[in-house]
Amino acid sequence: MKKSDTRYISRLTKDTLAIVLAGGRGSRLHELTSLRSKPAVHFGGKFRIIDFPLSNCINSGIRKIGVVTQYKAHSLIRHLVRGWGHFKNELGEFIEILPASQQISNDWYQGTADSLYQNLGFIQTLAPKYIMILAGDQVYQMDYGDMLAEHVQSGADLSVACIEVPVEQAAGAFGVMTVNEDGRITAFEEKPPHPKELTDKPGYTLASMGNYIFNTEFLIEQLLADAEKQDSCHDFGANIIPSSIADFNVHGFRFRDRKDDGQDKMPYWRDVGTLDSFWEANMDLVAPDPELNIYDRSWPIWTYQEQLPPAKFVFNNEERRGQAVDSMVSGGCIVSGGKVSHSVLFSNVRVNSYSEVNSSVLLPNVVVGRHARIQNAIIDSASIIPEHMEIGFDAEYDKARGFRITDKGTVLVTQQMLTKYKEKLASSL
Repeated sequence: MKKSDTRYISRLTKDTLAIVLAGGRGSRLHELTSLRSKPAVHFGGKFRIIDFPLSNCINSGIRKIGVVTQYKAHSLIRHLVRGWGHFKNELGEFIEILPASQQISNDWYQGTADSLYQNLGFIQTLAPKYIMILAGDQVYQMDYGDMLAEHVQSGADLSVACIEVPVEQAAGAFGVMTVNEDGRITAFEEKPPHPKELTDKPGYTLASMGNYIFNTEFLIEQLLADAEKQDSCHDFGANIIPSSIADFNVHGFRFRDRKDDGQDKMPYWRDVGTLDSFWEANMDLVAPDPELNIYDRSWPIWTYQEQLPPAKFVFNNEERRGQAVDSMVSGGCIVSGGKVSHSVLFSNVRVNSYSEVNSSVLLPNVVVGRHARIQNAIIDSASIIPEHMEIGFDAEYDKARGFRITDKGTVLVTQQMLTKYKEKLASSL
């Protein structure tokens, strides 16, 4: 990862307040977010998605952080209190939770810009020089100091972090922009169906990461003006950024990694906004040399972790051998005579004898019964897979049992689905 000039950057980060937008519903994750917001979704064996932008802040030297919450925020707030409550306010560091509390109006947060407008008092009391606004639902490792330095050096009023992504991936999903040779954004469209391709890289477009840096006075001016507009949806991507481009210096910061030979390379960044992308991003981690290196001790990912015993693998005979290969297995797991391959097991998962788990993501406290077989699946927390059940082998059969199947064949199973299926069987007897 490219490292910043720490002495210069430290002066900027001390004058920066980061606000993480963590109120997202994550509707494309379907039942996976029926009980939690998207930033609170488990990821990578032991983390929550929000741990990545928060860890990026800490590793970048930004230690004044507000977290905006709204949709089904209980598990997110609990995680923040348990895992991120160790900051010392008297040292000028904190993580402040900012729930929707109708401080300015009778409405809940109406959009991303409105969520900051309703917390203007918090911003004005702290009076930082720069406001960094971060999406709380993406998986990546980024030194925000580089973006801060470029923001200041460019003389920008607003900087937007952007990344090159395939056109088909960006269509209808991300804001896209056009940037001139000086890095200034000349056009911005929010989630267009047909994004404009890069002239120097056909098939790719420049997509917004949902991360912004504002000069604080400029941000306040824009929020106050936007709040008066009756036809605005009070969103940064749909309203604030497009309306700022013509009259102000809006800069595009290209997120890149620097290799040892000095050449740029495509960085790892995933929105994990769909079941397929969530499954794929977890599967990326079990590669021998994953693009996202969560083992990098120079850039640790912080989280709350329950104190659990080590993972255990028992029975060693030809009929039942507890084993896991090309997999990540978290604390508290017991692989008892079952086989696990190319999978991610979160804490306290139990894989019982004669069962097989392949290319799957098992969230905390899942139990896999004897002789069960699972492949290409996401098993939600606390699901108990009955003995002999097969998941991921017959799409029509999976659908008939009430499981969710994506077009790419990823299967989502929750305990509620299993309970309904059991009740359906009982009623048919």
